Amino acid sequence: MNTLRDAKIGDVVKVKKLHGEGAVKRRIMDMGITKNVEIHVRKVAPLGDPVEVTVRGYELSLRKADAEMIEVE
Repeated sequence: MNTLRDAKIGDVVKVKKLHGEGAVKRRIMDMGITKNVEIHVRKVAPLGDPVEVTVRGYELSLRKADAEMIEVE
């Protein structure tokens, strides 16, 4: 299973599935990350946290823990 955390800088990935439950999953979906949306990985901080991505035309920073819940292909 590949997650958003495993993606490299410059990759464009497609969301396959969201893991997590309740409020955490709802928060990720509220940020515009839903099934089949494309995500462009722009930057990764030196220690891997946070990850900066472009989703639906806007830039978003995600914590490593949140990025692990997003399964991509």
